[in-house]
Amino acid sequence: MSTIVTFFAAPDDASAALVVETGPGRAFASLGFGNFDPEEAVVEWESFLSDGSADDLVEAGEPRIVAGADDDGGAVVFALSDRLVDALAEAEPSRLQETAVRWAGLRAGDGEDGEDGEDGEDGEAIDPDVAREMVAALGALARRTGELDHGLHCWVA
Repeated sequence: MSTIVTFFAAPDDASAALVVETGPGRAFASLGFGNFDPEEAVVEWESFLSDGSADDLVEAGEPRIVAGADDDGGAVVFALSDRLVDALAEAEPSRLQETAVRWAGLRAGDGEDGEDGEDGEDGEAIDPDVAREMVAALGALARRTGELDHGLHCWVA
């Protein structure tokens, strides 16, 4: 599980890759979080928002690593799919809230509907209030990303 997660808008993958060692800092519009697996999260959010399959997204190579080595324990920068960025940007606040609740339930081991309750998938419980704030803020960043004609990326260290 990561300790630092920063989503940020960058004009392209090459620009995003430049921050792999230091993070995006003030160079890009960004949101910082921590203590969850963002690669799994973006796949889960996209599957919820698009009613698709997480397995299909992983099979398609999502999320796409643009810098760093995902398997060496160092910092990584990955790109969120255009489909996810569009879905986040276009979703009504109620849809983002629903996505956050489903995600928190999945992370809590409740399945997609939040009904069973165990120790959490991979031991990664996410507070539902934090999940709602996070997904809502990411939706706002996705809208801003579109206005800037940038892509949405994530730095993990």
